[in-house]
Amino acid sequence: SVTNKHRGRGGSAVYTWEEVQKHCHRSDQWLVIDRKVYNITQWAKRHPGGIRVISHFAGEDATEAFVAFHLDPNFVRKFLKPLLIGELAPTEPSQDHGKNAALVQDFQALRDRVEKEGLLRARPLFFSLYLGHILLLEALALGLLWVWGTSWSLTLLCSLMLATSQAQAGWLQHDYGHLSVCKKSVWNHKLHKFVIGHLKGASANWWNHRHFQHHAKPNIFRKDPDINSLHVFVLGDKQPVEYGIKKLKYMPYHHQHQYFFLIGPPLIVPVFFNIQIFRTMFSQRDWVDLAWAMSFYLRFFCCYYPFFGFFGSVALISFVRFLESHWFVWVTQMSHLPMEMDHERQQDWLTMQLSATCNIEQSTFNDWFSGHLNFQIEHHLFPTMPRHNYHLVAPLVRALCEKHGVPYQVKTLQKGMTDVVRSLKKSGDLWLDAYLHK
Repeated sequence: SVTNKHRGRGGSAVYTWEEVQKHCHRSDQWLVIDRKVYNITQWAKRHPGGIRVISHFAGEDATEAFVAFHLDPNFVRKFLKPLLIGELAPTEPSQDHGKNAALVQDFQALRDRVEKEGLLRARPLFFSLYLGHILLLEALALGLLWVWGTSWSLTLLCSLMLATSQAQAGWLQHDYGHLSVCKKSVWNHKLHKFVIGHLKGASANWWNHRHFQHHAKPNIFRKDPDINSLHVFVLGDKQPVEYGIKKLKYMPYHHQHQYFFLIGPPLIVPVFFNIQIFRTMFSQRDWVDLAWAMSFYLRFFCCYYPFFGFFGSVALISFVRFLESHWFVWVTQMSHLPMEMDHERQQDWLTMQLSATCNIEQSTFNDWFSGHLNFQIEHHLFPTMPRHNYHLVAPLVRALCEKHGVPYQVKTLQKGMTDVVRSLKKSGDLWLDAYLHK
């Protein structure tokens, strides 16, 4: 309830940040967008992006995240109207937790410029050609077997081509996933289902609900599922010390930089992700995504059963997943794992994203190899921006970071990969020191 002294113009309720921040529990969630206060407690359960991603901003200012995630904020605002309960008091600042107002305003000005220059608009031809080269790789792999028959060398070559097509399809579904966050983007939404389902055998809804949490709170423990290592690894500078002080030893963490090669890149896609995907589809009764995923396996076995039989085809897809998994892990982790990891710090959007991401040098190979995720900084700042525009906005982002003293890191591809191992070793050493001496 709101007393009379908390009434603003037109009788609307007004709140302080202190009052808003109290409503950060699962059964009681408020958030602020453009100084308007919304009660999202019930709406969070129906949020198209999932309950977790919106709940991560409970008790906070969610303006920057709201703008970043929605291709058409004005379309989405109509869903917010029934949730409006008031606004911030006139004496309250627009930013919470002492955020740098000048930095927030400058980043908003940059986003306005990006929108004005059309950098958030995708070029259909770019993605059509990209999809074409993925389909061509699959057709060539199958064509080689039809023309030349099976042999160890040809099977290996086909496996490499299929792993390449799977990795590139992974980057493409990532594009369509970000470009389909608004239901008005119906074709992007359907293409996302097709690419991740029919071309990869995975679930669009599983990916959306998991990946958007990563973008909302990158490298934040308990909020970013990408750093939920299930006690297999300790990450960053703080988690190892916390585990060490508590004498937690689920694994020999001081050797994690070594066993990472045995259970990280080889298993994340073929084992961990596959289990998660099918468990999620069945538990959520997501029969549409399940049908798309099964269409992939039906097509795969129809194509390769004549050459390898049932068990040979299972071995082939397992080996392809094994190869793809290495590609996926190194590309995604070289820009995140060596960066800062912490508990919630309520930072502004730019500072939060820059502390958790770095770029890899641009080159034709790096762009293709990583699906343009060598521009992780720009991708995280503007998640709905099509990848072909990252290089255009990068100089503007770098200039803004220099103005406000925010580190903007760019590494070589080799350094990015070696830093993954170095960061694991550093974290393992921190754990061992805390475990033995504190």
